Amino acid sequence: MDIIVLKDVHKSFGPQKVLRGLNLNLHKDNVNVIIGKSGGGKSVLLKHIIGLLKPDKGQVIIDGQDIVPLSERELATVRQKFGMLFQEAALFDSLTVAENVAFPLKEHTKKKHKEIMEIVEEKLAQVGLKGMGYKMPSELSGGMRKRVGLARALALDPQIVLFDEPTSGLDPVMSAAINELIVRTKEEFGATCVVISHDIPATMATADFIFMLYEGKIIATGTPDEIKHWDDPVVQQFIHGRAKGPIRVV
Repeated sequence: MDIIVLKDVHKSFGPQKVLRGLNLNLHKDNVNVIIGKSGGGKSVLLKHIIGLLKPDKGQVIIDGQDIVPLSERELATVRQKFGMLFQEAALFDSLTVAENVAFPLKEHTKKKHKEIMEIVEEKLAQVGLKGMGYKMPSELSGGMRKRVGLARALALDPQIVLFDEPTSGLDPVMSAAINELIVRTKEEFGATCVVISHDIPATMATADFIFMLYEGKIIATGTPDEIKHWDDPVVQQFIHGRAKGPIRVV
């Protein structure tokens, strides 16, 4: 079953066409990784999925509902289906780790403080940070900050978790740990994962399905093995990191 469907989505910013009739079907209960070059529209695509941008034309269907015509209040309800791990974790530096994880629970539920703190401890334990709630974000490594971000993303038990360049700026060991967390998010928490990435080793390690975005359209869809053998010079150049090929190096 497809939990996220984009149909003929177009988006321009002035003369710049970013999405050009894009079609995308993301599968429920899977790790779906969208790959593509930097500046190729991956973040714009992600913002359409959570309703932060509206397309010039086309449909964005989340769990059977087209969100394009919805009001901001209606979109707020839809967004509760999502958790999001931002590229730099996007923690509140003035709040403790526990307060960061508690934030969505305080904003979107009427739970009492004791229940919220129990959930916070549970989520921190699930990402390997048991007993770390008292620390400030500035005391944490980049990988630990991302794990706090994931605990916060999971706080409301979302159906869908979005990961924006989750391994960006991390060393190989920490990247591997984040990759394991992405797979665990699907397997243990039952969430559909949507990952935006240009990290090919991480993509191959985590993805159930890969979607390649190029020049505003999805040009390849398949399992990691299918993408490795995809008969398209653009796809092959990108996944093998070759300077020479149809993708111009600017």
